Amino acid sequence: MTPSAPSLQPPVDAFLRYLKVERQLSPLTQISYSRQLQALITLAAELGIREWPMLDVAKVRQLAARSKRAGLQSSSLALRLSALRSFLDWLVSQGVLHANPAKGIRTPRSGRHLPKNIDVDEMNQLLNIDLNDPLAVRDRAMLEVMYGAGLRLAELVGLDCRYVDLIGGEIWVMGKGSKERKLPIGRTAVTWLEHWLALRDLFAPDDDAMFLSSQGKRISARNVQKRFAEWGVKQGVNSHIHPHKLRHSFATHMLESSGDLRAVQELLGHANLTTTQIYTHLDFQHLAKVYDAAHPRAKRGKS
Repeated sequence: MTPSAPSLQPPVDAFLRYLKVERQLSPLTQISYSRQLQALITLAAELGIREWPMLDVAKVRQLAARSKRAGLQSSSLALRLSALRSFLDWLVSQGVLHANPAKGIRTPRSGRHLPKNIDVDEMNQLLNIDLNDPLAVRDRAMLEVMYGAGLRLAELVGLDCRYVDLIGGEIWVMGKGSKERKLPIGRTAVTWLEHWLALRDLFAPDDDAMFLSSQGKRISARNVQKRFAEWGVKQGVNSHIHPHKLRHSFATHMLESSGDLRAVQELLGHANLTTTQIYTHLDFQHLAKVYDAAHPRAKRGKS
């Protein structure tokens, strides 16, 4: 680290504490902010910036240019500048800066990557897992719950037994920003949870975690990812299976069947409708049929 960098570090440390304690952002989000801001400290020090009030619009542009020359893609550069803007906004709120010099800096737009979903036939193929051992039953239950409720990976791993209502077919999960939501899970997921709960005590659980590792501990996110990928191969599914693909498939299949974007937004736990819209890939022909059937000016063949 260059000699000028240490004076830039304390405000960043204070900002990261603010994100953890007051904003209560997820650990992964905190790590992302920390990583981006540490990279920016190094770049700022190379530009001779000894304290954050020395940063102006021209220097922010230089930081962006250096990041791009270092090989950062548009999406990663946008993430870095977003972290910088949030940090500088916080410095303004603390009276350290009068204005945010990164406010007007924008990165080139890049096409949003749309994750591929699994079609219904492939999903049925994936979920057709035999009852050959307790871990297979656990995995089937995890797959059914994740696809049945559109959970995030962290929500699945963090699910506790006391937050599952098998009679009502509902679960309570803690989503991003410590926001709790209640979700329906469907009869099939309930059935497989019942199968798993009948075997769960074989693993001598040491807490209330719904899904356990073979050692009786709460299953890890990495273990879930590994098991899902292995089942995709075993079941002969053509695409790589990972937890987010099941969440995306849930959203896609719900939208294709219902067309109710607002309801899917609530089920997914998205704060903004625009986030949910990336999960929509209904084809144009379907949209055209809806338009033709619904819009009074879309009647064809009439004068």
